[in-house]
Amino acid sequence: MTTQILFIRHGETDWNRIKRIQGHIDIPLAAVGLEQAQHLARRMADQAKRGARLDAIYSSDLQRARQTAQPVADALGLPVQLREGLRERSYGAFQGHDSDEIAARFPDEHAHWQTRDPGFAPPEGESQRAFYHRVLHAVEPLVAAHPGGRIACVAHGGVLDCVRRFACGLPLDAPRDYTLLNTSVNVVNFDDGRATIVSWGDVSHLDAPGADDNLRKVQEPGR
Repeated sequence: MTTQILFIRHGETDWNRIKRIQGHIDIPLAAVGLEQAQHLARRMADQAKRGARLDAIYSSDLQRARQTAQPVADALGLPVQLREGLRERSYGAFQGHDSDEIAARFPDEHAHWQTRDPGFAPPEGESQRAFYHRVLHAVEPLVAAHPGGRIACVAHGGVLDCVRRFACGLPLDAPRDYTLLNTSVNVVNFDDGRATIVSWGDVSHLDAPGADDNLRKVQEPGR
């Protein structure tokens, strides 16, 4: 049976705006991010009134995701179920810095990072390969728990990137040519171990897309 998941990226943070890597640092939403979450909640409530149910809402346990998920949960009368496995990639010592600062502080590691080697892990951080498998292992039990269902997962740009690569069979070192927008709704169907993209990057609930899509100074989604 097909399980449909709405993967939603958290709302905008102050660090998104200045292109500073957050990773596992627990940054809250900026004022604009809180507004985006309210717009998202109104959209989901309107869709529910028209029969588009949600059976459950899951979220990364990081604050920026929880603050995005909670208005939706309140609007639909559902609890937010936290999953640590839906966290952003851990960037270890890179966290809290932008690309220029990383290049200055960790020149060798920064150069390796820019090669897009999936096995590279920042000091005290997580490799892209390990992160990818962690995300898939977090999603698998959610699919299994909701056969034929429709659920939401509020997470991070890196998590959405992993899901997109899995669904499209994209190598982990392939450059990204798709958006990862704040509070975007990205719909994916899961069936018999396969994933299919239904729609991607939908921010029709916003007056304008957020300022952050990707860290333009680097080649990876590090939020």
